[in-house]
Amino acid sequence: MSGKLTRIAAIQAEPEWNDLQAGVNKAIRLIEQAAANGANVLGFPEVFIPGYPWSIWANSPVDNAKFMDEYFRNSLVKESDEMERICAAVREAGIFVVLGYSERFNGTLFIAQSFIDPTGTIIHHRRKIKPTHVERAYWGDGQAESLKTVVDTPFGKVGGLNCWEHSQTLLRYYEYAQDVDIHVASWPLIWEVPEPEEEFDWLYHITPTMSSRISQVMAMEGACFVMVCTQILTEKNREKNQLKDFVYAKTPSGGFSMIFGPDAAELCKPLDPGEEGILYADIDLGRKALAKQNLDIVGHYSRPDLLSLRVTTEVGTQIHYLEKK
Repeated sequence: MSGKLTRIAAIQAEPEWNDLQAGVNKAIRLIEQAAANGANVLGFPEVFIPGYPWSIWANSPVDNAKFMDEYFRNSLVKESDEMERICAAVREAGIFVVLGYSERFNGTLFIAQSFIDPTGTIIHHRRKIKPTHVERAYWGDGQAESLKTVVDTPFGKVGGLNCWEHSQTLLRYYEYAQDVDIHVASWPLIWEVPEPEEEFDWLYHITPTMSSRISQVMAMEGACFVMVCTQILTEKNREKNQLKDFVYAKTPSGGFSMIFGPDAAELCKPLDPGEEGILYADIDLGRKALAKQNLDIVGHYSRPDLLSLRVTTEVGTQIHYLEKK
């Protein structure tokens, strides 16, 4: 595919907080905007619908009970009229989309990504395999099917991970083994450590700087293109998100979207942390092969006789049926 250009696009935008219908409408507008600007592959932030609930870090579970009940009711069901509307928009746009959202499935939420092809078909669906820290109080774990992170598309092999899944070294390695070309790194909005830092004893290292760097590492390790997709928060929505007194929540800010090449180089100019927009890059997938000449950590730069990865393919389930004899 060397010489043929593909336009990839990474979103940096504010969600429609705890509002499913408005969130679907905004997602559709972004899909239409990206398609109008010639995008072939579009990546969304983590849980863009209905937004990342930083309230779970800022307040107690008791204080969050009403807020998270509203969040649950405004999370997106994969098999729903709302998802049908999004898929119809993708079909009309004729692009490939990795949609990040909080998935409501029966009584549990999952941090999900749906891979929607240009015909508007969900060709793969995965869930974050281990929600981070306090997230585990609200979202369930993805199972073995979520270890598949890469799908074939008309625009190359597209993969995706959510947030600190990028810190899961073995999961990253398994994605490289799936021969990813273009990776969608879905992140929430994130802020730097407040000043003065001496007042805070907690080792807070989920910063925009480090989240961007670990995504950039994935571009270099995997010799792939990486789209970092993030949210922002504006001042008018601080109180709605129960962040009025949360010192980390600077507004408007939270965004750190970027696109990296297979040599980890930045391929576009960043937006301001509080600015909405879509970043674009015209890429040549042939550059991946050039990068692999130097570094193919699942190929010539590996030692499977010494180090290897074991992967579970059987999906875990709560119910097992015993056969009658």
